[in-house]
Amino acid sequence: IDRTTGADKPVRYLYPEEKTKINGKVSLDETSAFTCTYPKYPEDTGWNVTAEPDSTLYDENGRQYSYLFWEAETYRKWDMSTGFVVKGEDTVEFLQDKLEYLGLTPKEYNDFIVYWMPKMESNKYNLVKFQTDEYEEMAKLEITPEPDSIQRVFMTFKALDEYQKVPEQKLEPFERHGYTVIEWGGSEIE
Repeated sequence: IDRTTGADKPVRYLYPEEKTKINGKVSLDETSAFTCTYPKYPEDTGWNVTAEPDSTLYDENGRQYSYLFWEAETYRKWDMSTGFVVKGEDTVEFLQDKLEYLGLTPKEYNDFIVYWMPKMESNKYNLVKFQTDEYEEMAKLEITPEPDSIQRVFMTFKALDEYQKVPEQKLEPFERHGYTVIEWGGSEIE
């Protein structure tokens, strides 16, 4: 493990089939620590919200949120031996295509792109990998009631000055069914 990286902007959308009270917890592994949460994350109880089918969320005081947000520092070394090498100028098209394939809606992938595009598009190339399994290990998720389907997309990328050949990562398409939770975030690797 070499240096601190961030788990930047993980956001979570909750889509129950009807208005539902939901408790959500994130348990970070020993390599990681929260740096920011919104709404404030009570580590002893987790977030308690009421969610509408469109993922409009309300805290216990009735304040409205679009999603749950957290960030963390981590001392994890991410495996970048497979992935995609993408020209910086092709970032938007690449992310639209891959995130839609991974099951994100236009609203969700547009939120993702607006956050990550400024960090990626001016690079000559980016080595991009979606780190589902490693992310699950770093940030375990516990949601009550349990969702019917969960998709957690965590992208890591590294700026490259020249094209580099890497084996292409195999991605699995995701289809929503029933009460669905979607989470996305990422990390820039230096």
